Amino acid sequence: MDFSVSEIATSLGADLAGDATIRVRAAAEPASAGPDDLAVAMDLKYAAGLEQGQARVAILWAGADWQALGLKAAIFVVRPRYAMSGLTRLMDPGPDIAPGIHPMALIDDSAEIGDGAAIGPFVVIGKDVRIGARARVASHVSIAENASIGDDALILQSVRIGARVRIGDGFIAQPGAIVGADGFSFVTPEKSGVEKVRETLGDAGEAGDQSWIRTHSLGAVSIGNNVEIGANSTIDRGTIRDTSIGDGTKLDNLVHLGHNVTVGRDCLLCGQVGVAGSSKLGDRVVLAGQCGVNDNIFVGDDVIAGGGTKIFTNAPKGRVLLGYPAVKMDAHIEIQKALRRLPRFMKSLQQDK
Repeated sequence: MDFSVSEIATSLGADLAGDATIRVRAAAEPASAGPDDLAVAMDLKYAAGLEQGQARVAILWAGADWQALGLKAAIFVVRPRYAMSGLTRLMDPGPDIAPGIHPMALIDDSAEIGDGAAIGPFVVIGKDVRIGARARVASHVSIAENASIGDDALILQSVRIGARVRIGDGFIAQPGAIVGADGFSFVTPEKSGVEKVRETLGDAGEAGDQSWIRTHSLGAVSIGNNVEIGANSTIDRGTIRDTSIGDGTKLDNLVHLGHNVTVGRDCLLCGQVGVAGSSKLGDRVVLAGQCGVNDNIFVGDDVIAGGGTKIFTNAPKGRVLLGYPAVKMDAHIEIQKALRRLPRFMKSLQQDK
């Protein structure tokens, strides 16, 4: 597959200069780009790499002197990261899943498969499942009974979708994601040490001789449109009501959502984020890597939490958080400054004695 300079510029809505008919096969870093590559040099700091490579065409920062850089054509972008999303979307061929249903797929007779779907080998689709038009399902995927998936889904290798799960259009699941496992909910016949600690904030009392009893998950998972779930992420079913994820939300790899969690629209949950049961995230919440959210709390719209933040109490709308436990980011920075000064301060106290 190759693309003309004109096709790329049109796709990105970008300006171009030079020979618009030149065709390129792939994108490459400037220093390693060959004559048939598009050099990606969207910042002045990458200009030196163009001299080392052999690219005839590059995608450049706005206002760049493309002729002085020895190019025969150039595409100019204002917002490089956004342009990169469009460029990669254009050039990504996607997974190789043959059209139609592979003969080694096992599909229940009651399942409904939409027009133009591609179902790979060793896929298992259960009773009364509905899969929308143009869905692509890679090998070794299993979709349990009564699940429903909308149009244009891309479900990659070894994804597991549980019973009664409801998913909208444009869904993407990276390899190994699990949607609709049972929630982690156990109870003891009498109050456990954990319940006593919650009440006393420290005293577990006498530990009784009793076993944990499972609470079954009667709910499912409801997912909106254009949601992406990262590799090896896990989303548990609700106990009574569904665990839910709003339109446009993206989950990175190794994210876990507990039972009854509600996630709003256009949220971004980065790698190793964990959200405990029955908590609610508002719209456009961003949780950086390894953030944790306590159970049964609310995180308001537009909250942004830096990496490793642990949120134990309700977070108001628009708050920017950092630390363990979470505090306002500016307060956390001041706390860390004070901690760094503490050894010197203690030493000065000892000298004053």
